[in-house]
Amino acid sequence: MQVSLETTSELSRKMTIQVPEEHIQERVDSRLKALSQRVRVDGFRPGKVPPGVIRKRYGQQVREEVLAELIQTSFQEAVRDSKLRPAGVPQIQARKMGEGEGLEYEANFEVLPDFVPMPLETLAVKRYVSEVTEEDVDAMVQRLREQRKTWRAVARPAGRGDRAVVAFEGWDGEQSFTGGRVNEFPVIIGSGMMIPGFEDRLVGAEAGARLEFELAFPADYPGGKMAGKTGRFQVEVLRVEESVVPELDAEFIQSFGIEDGDLERFRADIRSNLEREMQRALRAKTKASVMDALYAANPIALPGTLVEDELDSLLAPYREAARTNQQPLDEAKLKQRLEPVARRRVALALVLGKLIDAHGLVVNPERVRATVEELAASYEDSEAVVRWYYAAKERLREVENLTMEDQIVDLVLEKATTSEEHLQFRELLQPATDNPQPPLEAQSK
Repeated sequence: MQVSLETTSELSRKMTIQVPEEHIQERVDSRLKALSQRVRVDGFRPGKVPPGVIRKRYGQQVREEVLAELIQTSFQEAVRDSKLRPAGVPQIQARKMGEGEGLEYEANFEVLPDFVPMPLETLAVKRYVSEVTEEDVDAMVQRLREQRKTWRAVARPAGRGDRAVVAFEGWDGEQSFTGGRVNEFPVIIGSGMMIPGFEDRLVGAEAGARLEFELAFPADYPGGKMAGKTGRFQVEVLRVEESVVPELDAEFIQSFGIEDGDLERFRADIRSNLEREMQRALRAKTKASVMDALYAANPIALPGTLVEDELDSLLAPYREAARTNQQPLDEAKLKQRLEPVARRRVALALVLGKLIDAHGLVVNPERVRATVEELAASYEDSEAVVRWYYAAKERLREVENLTMEDQIVDLVLEKATTSEEHLQFRELLQPATDNPQPPLEAQSK
C-alpha cells in the first residue's frame, strides 16, 4: 500500500492511497473459494461448482465488497501510521477501481487540533454564593397561593390583573385569520399573553361590551402569516372575573402534604426546597464561569465537520417543533444564531478531553450514584428512577459525562484563582414564565 499525504489547510488533509491489484485479487480469490463451498448452483453438487462458474456469477459482487472493505481498512491503517486523528467521516473519491487497475482513492478529511491547554493556574474564575432569606420564603408562599387562585365573576369594569373571558375574531382584510370566532377565551389583563395593545383595549370594558379595533402585529410574530401586518379584531366581553387567592390556613397547607397544617413546618419545607434549588443553581452558574474561562483561555481551530454536526444537533428540536406545529422555519437565520453555541460546545469538548487525559481523570462511580439519586429525588418513586438510569448504559453514560464535567470544575476551582460573587436569591432563581400562547391563527383549532 502506498500513501501520500497533503496538508490543504490548518486542519484539512488530503490523503491518496493505492492498493495493488495483487492484494485485491488475493482477497477476491479467497472469498470466492470460501463461497464455492456453500452456494448452490443448479446442475452442480454443493462444493463441486467449478471456480469459473463461481467467478462469473459472483466475481463482480465480491470484488465490490472487497474494495469497500479495503477502503475502510486501508484508510484506518494509513491514518494510524501517520499518527493522525481524523475529525468526522472522510470524503472518499475513487480514482481507480477497475479490474486490473488496482485501487486508488483520495480521502479528504479534517483532523482534531493538536494543542496544549493553558495551565489552570493562569485562569481566573468566579465562585457564586447566595442564601435563602425569610423574604424569599415569603415570596414563595405567596407564589404558591397565586398558583392556587380561582376566578369569580364581578359586575364591574375590567382592570389590570382581572381576567376577561372573551369571544373574538381577527380579520386580515376580508379573510378571518383566526379561522372563525374563538369562544370562551380567557385573557388575563396585563399578562402580555396577547399581542401588544390587545389587553389594553379590555381595560374598562364590562360584561356584554362589544369592541372593534385594529392592531399591528409585531414583525417577528411567530408562526403565522400576520407578522408585520395590521389585523382588525371584533371582540365580545363575555365575563369579567377577579382573582381569589386562598387563605394561608391549615387546609391550604395540608394540600401540600403537611398533614397537621402547621405553618412553621410548611415554611421549613419550602426553605429546604429553595435551598436545594439554590445549590443546583449555584453549581450551574459556577460551572458556567469555569467553562467561560476555559473557552476564553484556549482559542483553538475547530474542525468544520464537528461544528456542523453540533449545529445539526442543536437545530433538531426546532425542526421537529416546526414540523409538529406545521410552521415555517427560517433555518438560515437560526443557524446564524446557533453557530456560536455550536462552536463553543465543540471547543469545550476538545479542551475538556485534553484536561481529562492530562490529569488522568476517571469518572467517580460514587459521584455518579449521588448525581442519579439527586436527579431522582424529586420523583415520588425515586428508587424506580434510580433503577431506570442504571438499566441502560446510554442513560447512565449521560450522567457519567455530567459527573466528569463536575470533576473538571472541581479541578479548575482547586488550581485557578477564584473570587466569590454574592447573588441575591431572586437574581439566582427567577420564577419560570408561563408558556406563551400559540399564534392567534391557531387558537381556534
